[in-house]
Amino acid sequence: MNATSAAAASTETDRVIIFDTTLRDGEQCPGASMTFEEKLEVADLLDTMGVDVIEAGFPIASNGDFESVAEIARRTKRAVIAGLARAIPADIARAGEAVKHAQRPRIHTFVSTSPIHLEFQMRKTQDQVIDIITATVSQARNLIDDIEWSAMDATRTPLDYLVRCVETAIRSGATTINLPDTVGYATPSEYEAMFRNVRERVLDRVPNPEKIVFSAHCHDDLGLAVANSLAALAGGARQIECTVNGLGERAGNAALEEVVMAIRTRADVLPYQTGIDATLVTRASKLVSAVTSFPVQYNKAIVGRNAFAHESGIHQDGMLKNNTTYEIMTPDSVGVSKTSLVMGKHSGRAAFRDKLKALGYELGENALNDAFARFKDLADRKKVVYDEDIEALVDQEIAAAHDRMKLVSLSVIAGSHGPQRATMKMAVDGVVTTEECEGNGPVDAVFNCIKAIVPHAAKLALYQVHAVTEGTDAQAEVSVRLEEGDKAVTGRGSDPDTLVASAQAYIIALNKLQTKRQSLNAQAQPAAE
Repeated sequence: MNATSAAAASTETDRVIIFDTTLRDGEQCPGASMTFEEKLEVADLLDTMGVDVIEAGFPIASNGDFESVAEIARRTKRAVIAGLARAIPADIARAGEAVKHAQRPRIHTFVSTSPIHLEFQMRKTQDQVIDIITATVSQARNLIDDIEWSAMDATRTPLDYLVRCVETAIRSGATTINLPDTVGYATPSEYEAMFRNVRERVLDRVPNPEKIVFSAHCHDDLGLAVANSLAALAGGARQIECTVNGLGERAGNAALEEVVMAIRTRADVLPYQTGIDATLVTRASKLVSAVTSFPVQYNKAIVGRNAFAHESGIHQDGMLKNNTTYEIMTPDSVGVSKTSLVMGKHSGRAAFRDKLKALGYELGENALNDAFARFKDLADRKKVVYDEDIEALVDQEIAAAHDRMKLVSLSVIAGSHGPQRATMKMAVDGVVTTEECEGNGPVDAVFNCIKAIVPHAAKLALYQVHAVTEGTDAQAEVSVRLEEGDKAVTGRGSDPDTLVASAQAYIIALNKLQTKRQSLNAQAQPAAE
């Protein structure tokens, strides 16, 4: 092998495939549902930022999920598009149909392997599961060349049986083997050892072992998802499955931004590389937060508001002398720009467009016009307009762009002598209705108006307010969570008037709930890994 070939082989060996499951496992997080249009927007950004595999959804779950996977498959230019399927023939056929138009399609099928899952969920013997793996992986391989197989609850599966299942899957046609820590139970040393032991015992017994990629998929129940994912690399894994902001069931998944920046920042102990454009991770974080209405905690690693903030006097002194004293990454390396005050009520449309581009937004003409109109209104009401204000404004525009129900106007009478009263105009499918209601406080009066215009039985499970920026004229950002039976959705609204932001958040959540009602509930399916 010449020097060039050796270098290429080394690079390929050290390359980590980033598999993003925000649109599938991330959306299974209660309250984090996305509309068809929002999924397309997230998929476009994931493809642009260099994600290798986009798991676009669970096609059998509903017609809506099937259509979104199929459309993402048609329009994605670079990434592999995967559809998830249980080890059931109908699931696999549906997934194959959904991804078949992708330039690089993949079927990802899974089955439980741990004793507790086999006894209480599968109600199958070990031999029966082996037969299921053979039949379903073979079926998938006859439809699509690229097959990924997962051993659900791999970390609680006896090693000998896990090896047997993996070998069966490979011989049946799988080329990516995922060994997930489904319940977030493993520690890094255990997870690394599992990968090393399985690979050592399997790869010398199967054909074309050089084509087999092992994958890590970790949940964060003990706060170890990222640590376990990185430990899997030391055990020989070369694909990490993750989500933007660590979104996912229960405590979530390994966070894409944390995995990518850990590999990039600690190349001395993590000698790998990814194809991710890290300058887009902050934009991806904000987009996913906006479309799911799940706020990012302030102290979240990499993308949290405080990730590059320094308040301690000692820290500030060190930063002034040399920023490497307390920063191991630069803000611009993940796409964070410093707050600026360059926008105001006299700023024109061209300047607004340039500002959006600098903040990482690319809006179509209609969306730009709507956002600019809202910006001018905001600039008339606020003394100064910060970057965070513009981001909140545009993110809300994105989240509510296709909503059937919209707030038209709101006026509230409040004070120390009740009852408080709200008058609201609200458009539903273009038809404007006016309602006036009393309440136990102004927020209650506002929400009673919404209930009168759109009757529903959903319960308010969360109402949360915080300021977008500093100052008494700061925009309020309100989060509202509605629950109806086993369905939960979250809406987020922003406005200098807290009551208007509250109404917007409630209406956005109500739109999401209505969309969720109209589709089959994916959570009624047996839980995926």
